[in-house]
Amino acid sequence: MSKTQQRIRGVLSPVVTPFDKDLNPDTARFINHCKWLISQGCGLAAFGTNSEANSLSVNERMALLDAILAAGIDPARMMPGTGCCSISDSVRLTEHAVKAGCAGVLMLPPFYYKGVSDEGLYRNYSEIIERVGDDRLRIYLYHIPPVAVVGITPNLVERLLKKYPTAIAGMKDSSGDWKNTKTFLDNFAKQGFDVFAGSESFLLANMQNGGAGCISATANVNPGPIDKLFREWKNADAEAQQKALDVVRGTFGNSKYLMIAALKAGIAQYSGDDQWCTVRPPLVELNKEQRASLSAELKAIGFQMPGLKAA
Repeated sequence: MSKTQQRIRGVLSPVVTPFDKDLNPDTARFINHCKWLISQGCGLAAFGTNSEANSLSVNERMALLDAILAAGIDPARMMPGTGCCSISDSVRLTEHAVKAGCAGVLMLPPFYYKGVSDEGLYRNYSEIIERVGDDRLRIYLYHIPPVAVVGITPNLVERLLKKYPTAIAGMKDSSGDWKNTKTFLDNFAKQGFDVFAGSESFLLANMQNGGAGCISATANVNPGPIDKLFREWKNADAEAQQKALDVVRGTFGNSKYLMIAALKAGIAQYSGDDQWCTVRPPLVELNKEQRASLSAELKAIGFQMPGLKAA
């Protein structure tokens, strides 16, 4: 894929993965949720952190991607997660996404070993790029030190861009530190390196500084208003829109809830489909009291999920 081709921008959701009663991925619910997100202006970063991606096998990820493609969802709206601790698994998932025509892939660094050097991470990404060997490959590096611990540094990005200026397309910064995001914007945005904020809380600031959008957990439940700010960030009411998004983010992201479980509980409530509450161990769903508390808080802020229906 050449630099002149259209790049994916805007709001993307790390699509939450529904499971059936036997803890298998529920394809029908997954397709239904992806279609709803697309209808709300949101792209799909399936198999991200809030997708419980690291609780899914390579085969399960590939099957779910094939399912949404077969359902007619445009791969140009997709940035599936393909980063694994195993190089061979990363290559397999990445090749599959590229051949499917996905706009890009979101790639975690190998995260099991801690204290690894930029040299080691460079070799990992380089090996994947060389093995995939496809000019259409576009990698978005995934920086999420609160979870992975292993992070992406400016020096690593600089070196990768020099060697692979087409394959290295951008990054998602989930550090939660605006100064860190701004550093990448200042250093690389003018080189065509697209920086996505890891939360809509930084969406306005990111757009004001040359960013590409956001890839956010709460885009699973609040995609329309987040997309609206992406499109209207130059408008006079952008600050007010940002504050409204922050209220919703703060509700689902309250530390008294596991966020993945809270997102699923919200979808269950507004779709009328309690099966959505299911998470894969070691995660645990919200209990009855937590669900009631979350429901009351969402009602208090007038939260809605327009158009959402059970699969």
